Amino acid sequence: MQEDLTGWVLVLHGGAKSIDPMKEAANRAGCLDALAAGAAMLRAGASALDAVEAAIRVLEDDPTFNAGRGSVRNSDGEVEMDAALMDGATLDLGGVAAIRAVRHPVSIARLMLRETPTLLVAEGARSFAAARGAELCQPAELLVPETEPAHDTVGCIALDSRGHLAAGTSTGGLEGCHPGRVGDSPLPGCGLYADDAAGATVFSGDGESISRSLLAARVVQGMETGGPQASMEAAIARLSRTGGEAGGIALDRMGRIGWAHNSQHFAVGIAREGGELRAFLHRDEDARHG
Repeated sequence: MQEDLTGWVLVLHGGAKSIDPMKEAANRAGCLDALAAGAAMLRAGASALDAVEAAIRVLEDDPTFNAGRGSVRNSDGEVEMDAALMDGATLDLGGVAAIRAVRHPVSIARLMLRETPTLLVAEGARSFAAARGAELCQPAELLVPETEPAHDTVGCIALDSRGHLAAGTSTGGLEGCHPGRVGDSPLPGCGLYADDAAGATVFSGDGESISRSLLAARVVQGMETGGPQASMEAAIARLSRTGGEAGGIALDRMGRIGWAHNSQHFAVGIAREGGELRAFLHRDEDARHG
């Protein structure tokens, strides 16, 4: 079925991972809830940045996903989170890494967007958050008993009615990792990138493998001359050089969508102006609907 490539588009993911059959419904519902939040913003004429932040905040509040509430502990038993936002219109980038005890890392990344630094880490990131009035919390509030070890970064990309693109990521870290470890999520060209001249993309999975392969940069460069689906498939195939599992979503400046993964599952949600909200747990589900 040919997509209607007009109007706004919102695509998000809840992580490249293996999903227990008992948690399939929660993953679908979580993606749909986040889609609804972002789509409502776009429907009201908000920017792609607004929609991406709104959608990711919902995912950060949902303990189904490893971001915000639902994050995991490092080897010291602490929760350290990463997040980033990128504005495709200006190429402004805001990121935080190894940040502790904040409710919504993505909103702190949003506060960083117009600042000179593109990335703040650890105590520097949290002191910035406190100074800017961001919502802080107790570390225990981010943990839920049923959280399983995971690396399912959440992410979102959007194209708004003015033709601007945005990309965002948020992650609760890697279970048992070394304190201070930073994955691909807040690194431009690795876990995310957005450029109105080409497209936007975000990734989830084994952060070190994604970073070594510069997957986001490769996808956006590929969209300058080709389609998002082919660009995404080529990026995932490149992981054969470094190993590791990953999934990614992409959106070009014309509103075409691409997504692929080599993980067992990849929770993805798609919304388009005038269309219904759709959630999938594997690329084959979307293919059967498309």
